[in-house]
Amino acid sequence: MTDHIQTDTADGVLRLTLARPDKKNALTLAMYQAMAEALDAAETDPAVRAVVLHGEGGSFTAGNDLFDFLNDPPKDASSPVFQFLRAVTGFGKPLLAAVAGPAVGIGTTVLLHCDLAYAAPSAKFRLPFVNLGLVPEAASSLLLPQAVGPKNAAELLLFGDAFSAEEAERMGLINAVVAESELLDFTLVRAQALAAQPPAALRLTKALLRAPQADAVTATIQEEGRHFVERLASPEAQEAFQAFLEKRAPDFSRFS
Repeated sequence: MTDHIQTDTADGVLRLTLARPDKKNALTLAMYQAMAEALDAAETDPAVRAVVLHGEGGSFTAGNDLFDFLNDPPKDASSPVFQFLRAVTGFGKPLLAAVAGPAVGIGTTVLLHCDLAYAAPSAKFRLPFVNLGLVPEAASSLLLPQAVGPKNAAELLLFGDAFSAEEAERMGLINAVVAESELLDFTLVRAQALAAQPPAALRLTKALLRAPQADAVTATIQEEGRHFVERLASPEAQEAFQAFLEKRAPDFSRFS
C-alpha cells in the first residue's frame, strides 16, 4: 500500500481516499496498485457493503502522474493500471464517487464504472487523450457514448475540452450536483443506505444491470489498452508529452 491511498471502513462503507493533494491526487503506479488491492480486499470483506471513492484537498484526481507514467509506462496486463481497471470493472458491490475539483482522464472514465456519482460545482471533467496523442481507456469508447450520447461523446473525446459538473449532470455522467461542503457526507449517506439493503439482492441486481455488456467492456478495455500502449511510443505522443513538460503548445503539423 501507499500513504497516498487511504482506507477507512464504518457503517458498512469503505472510504477509498486519494490522498496526494499537493499533486491534485495525480495517480502513480503505486496508487493504482493500492486501489486495486483495496477493491479486491473489499470484494470479500463482509464488513464492506459499499465503497465511496473520493479525493483529498478539493481535487478528485488530475489523472496520471506524467513523470511516473513516462518513467514506467504500462506494457501489458500486469501493469497496475490494468490491474485497477480489472478490479473496478469487476467489483460486485456498490461503488460511489464524490467528485470535487479536477477529474482528468481516468478521473472521468472511472465514473463510467461507478454505480452512482455525485459532484461539487467545482468539479471540472476532462478527457485529454487525443490531445496527448493517445486513445481513450477504461472502455470509455464504448461506455461514454452510451452514457452521454454519441455526439456528446465525440465532442468530449475528440476535443478534450473541460466540462462542468452542471454539464456532466445534464448529459447523465453524474447523478447530481451537490454543494462542496455537503458532498462527501451526502455520498456517504447514500452509500450507508445501500449498505443497509439486502446484500445478496444488491449484488445480484448490480450484476444483472452490467451483464449485457460485461464481455464487451472487457474486450474494449483490452483493445483500447493495446492501442494505448502503442500510442505511448508514437511520435505524436512524444511531442505532446514534451510540450507539456516544456509548458508550450504542441506542434502536430508535421504529422499526417
